[in-house]
Amino acid sequence: MKVNLSKDVRQIIYEVIFGYESRAGRLFDVALIVMILASVIAVLMDSVEDYHLRYGAFFYRLEWFFTIAFTIEYLLRLYSTPNKKTYVFSFYGLIDLFSIMPTYIAFLLPSAQYLIVIRIMRVLRIFRILKLFRYMGEANLLYTALLQARRKILVFLFSVLTLIVIFGALMFIIEGPEHGFHSIPHSIYWAIVTITTVGYGDISPQTPLGQFVAGLAMICGYAIIAVPTGIIGAELMNEYQHRSKDEVDGSRKCVSCKATGHDLDARFCKYCGNLINQA
Repeated sequence: MKVNLSKDVRQIIYEVIFGYESRAGRLFDVALIVMILASVIAVLMDSVEDYHLRYGAFFYRLEWFFTIAFTIEYLLRLYSTPNKKTYVFSFYGLIDLFSIMPTYIAFLLPSAQYLIVIRIMRVLRIFRILKLFRYMGEANLLYTALLQARRKILVFLFSVLTLIVIFGALMFIIEGPEHGFHSIPHSIYWAIVTITTVGYGDISPQTPLGQFVAGLAMICGYAIIAVPTGIIGAELMNEYQHRSKDEVDGSRKCVSCKATGHDLDARFCKYCGNLINQA
């Protein structure tokens, strides 16, 4: 009898904490998100010196309240979930754990308490509560496009890095320490700031030749901006067309593996080789 009672309690806790179809589950998730936002706002306010001096003790007690509440919630999730290992190493499981760790780490490293802002990532559960999963399709589209373009992006980043090192070395040779370019790494920092069109202005070339090289770096920076946009845009278009083709041509499925997205004139599946449904 005790075993059954324990299972019933665990099931109820699981349905409330992990579920969102029931009224209790929705209320729990809404209350959880309100607490998450409140804890993040408290941390942000505590980082303001005036508020810290006036309300520091209140913020400290409030943070411990939120941390203890989230710790109990995490333990209840571990207790109620049937597959503890899957939850612990899942995306939300890791976020739940990392969101409570900074307060405890702050005993050894006081500044770590401001890492509590990672709790804002827990608000991603709002997609589940408000049934906004349809927007995840667009997110998956962007993720797939970035994944398909990863080699091109890596080549692009390596090319930019090479260009930055060259410009940094040139400026070190031309300007030298007397004009603020104390070393090649320091000059590379200038090249990064210049090519990315940020332009802090803390270091600037003084000689005509150095200014000419800086102008070239700026022009290269504006030209470089368009490259990743084109790469990702092309991959997004390809992925969108591929998905559109799947939707239009969804009836042409493989008889064996049920895969779609085949060429219009294909008779056999490009994944398993079996006959395609021509209907």
